[in-house]
Amino acid sequence: MESSEVNMSRDSSELDESARGSSSPDLALERVLSLLKSHRDRSSVSLVCKDWYNAERWSRTHVFIGNCYSVSPEIVARRFPKIRSVTLKGKPRFSDFNLVPQNWGADIHPWLVVFAAKYPFLEELRLKRMTISDESLEFLAVSFPNFKALSLLSCDGFSTDGLAIIATHCKNLTELDIQENGIDDKGGSWLSCFPESFTSLEALNFANLTSDINFDALERLVGRCKSMRVLKVNRSISLEQLQRLLVNALQLAELGTGSFSQELTFRQYEELESTLSSSKNIHTLSGLWEAKGLHLPALYPVCTHLTFLSLSYAPLQSGELAKLLAHCPQLRRLWVLDTVEDEGLEAVGSSCPLLEELRVFPADPFDEDIIHGVTEAGFVAVSYGCPRLHYVLYFCRQMTNAAVATIVQNCPDFTHFRLCIMDPGQPDYLTNEPMDEAFGAVVKTCTKLQRLSVSGLLTDLTFEYIGRYAKNLETLSVAFAGSSDWGMQCVLTGCPKLRKLEIRDCPFGNAALLSGLDKYESMRSLWMSACHVTMDGCRQLAREMPRLNVEVMKEDGSDDSEADKVYVYRSIAGPRRDAPPFVLTL
Repeated sequence: MESSEVNMSRDSSELDESARGSSSPDLALERVLSLLKSHRDRSSVSLVCKDWYNAERWSRTHVFIGNCYSVSPEIVARRFPKIRSVTLKGKPRFSDFNLVPQNWGADIHPWLVVFAAKYPFLEELRLKRMTISDESLEFLAVSFPNFKALSLLSCDGFSTDGLAIIATHCKNLTELDIQENGIDDKGGSWLSCFPESFTSLEALNFANLTSDINFDALERLVGRCKSMRVLKVNRSISLEQLQRLLVNALQLAELGTGSFSQELTFRQYEELESTLSSSKNIHTLSGLWEAKGLHLPALYPVCTHLTFLSLSYAPLQSGELAKLLAHCPQLRRLWVLDTVEDEGLEAVGSSCPLLEELRVFPADPFDEDIIHGVTEAGFVAVSYGCPRLHYVLYFCRQMTNAAVATIVQNCPDFTHFRLCIMDPGQPDYLTNEPMDEAFGAVVKTCTKLQRLSVSGLLTDLTFEYIGRYAKNLETLSVAFAGSSDWGMQCVLTGCPKLRKLEIRDCPFGNAALLSGLDKYESMRSLWMSACHVTMDGCRQLAREMPRLNVEVMKEDGSDDSEADKVYVYRSIAGPRRDAPPFVLTL
């Protein structure tokens, strides 16, 4: 549904190679267009005229596809003959919360088959929420002789055997980035599959693998890859082993440590501190699994130049965080657990004046009796000290309308505001009023807002505010909110730039669904689950909008008239051919 995908549907006569002019002005135009990095800018340029369309077609080397079913690989290959880098997203985002059934689809293999025939020169593949098997990884490794970069984020279907195949066959690999995947971890021997002559790796991330790895193989690999700039290891790597790795990789810019909780002798601690002091280029630090305050001072020399610090695996207390942040004057991005409490966030406000992004995750999201965590007070403290803040993801157990109003008054440039009050339907705990005015303040004040996640007790008034004021909003996520169909109708009719709408457990029904007939073709997708939508409503949408794919996922034993989970998106490839039996395409 994005412009870069829609523009692939031009008449096939325009795709003929003979349409490409050979005059120098065309070549000059192609050279100019090759300098454009934004896929949206390039897509807009391609709409100017036929000559620009063809020039953009021949000069494009990277394609981004936000929904793997919005277009087919054959159409992509016809539209863009010279692609070397592909970014492809698969399952809906709510698959992160186990709302998309297993074996739903988004298999990469059909894409790889087409790419092998049309793009044998492919160098980069970046996948998110796709299914990729070990067989597909083997096909990838042997089909693209100059393949350089593989990034898998929230993917599934593969094992460390597939990683071993990549290590064995991809002789020119510069990046292997494995993040938050549903991977079958069979052990760390895959690292020994990189040939001893292999030296090209620049980025290696296996932080989320769980098994012990072959440390000797890792140490040799890091030692001979002199251009390595990114290294993120898993928690099996000890502090002593980390020090041995860093001695041979002082050029690193991004470091993800392993476990940070082992007992160290005085000599071992001094060696670690000395090596970290020599690592002058590090600007991103993560990992720090189960970090203990005793070892944190060894990090102080590194902190001076940090712009991104991720403590999402480090359950630090407020005092430990405060001491660490006192050494981080350049910090732009910070991720922490709610174990830092409000006092820790006060330290953020006093120590990080340049902060632009803050994410606060729950250490234990399923413990309803937890008495610790963060509240509105910590968020307000951050807003007073960090006026440049424009991205926030904040999990908390209580909030007030007045606090949110203060926060956005202090930080009016929010582009991403994701507030998650973990108890569904929680009102303003001081006034017992709905949280409508909080999000009203967000959309009224933050005119640059692009992404919004709402939570707490919300009536249709929240959605009236969103429809009236959020004119730059592109993504809206809603759960356990709203009073009637009117709320969703306000959003669909009032937000001209809306691309993704994600809704679960809300009282929106057929009238709300059908109010978006004029909107869905300009959006990437709509997700609705556990709402009041029926099969008849979905069928009516499919009849009236034949260019949309309207998919309903049916749960075992559910009422035949109910549409349990609805996924709506535009596709220039038509209905998908690999839908499992529980997915009904209307």
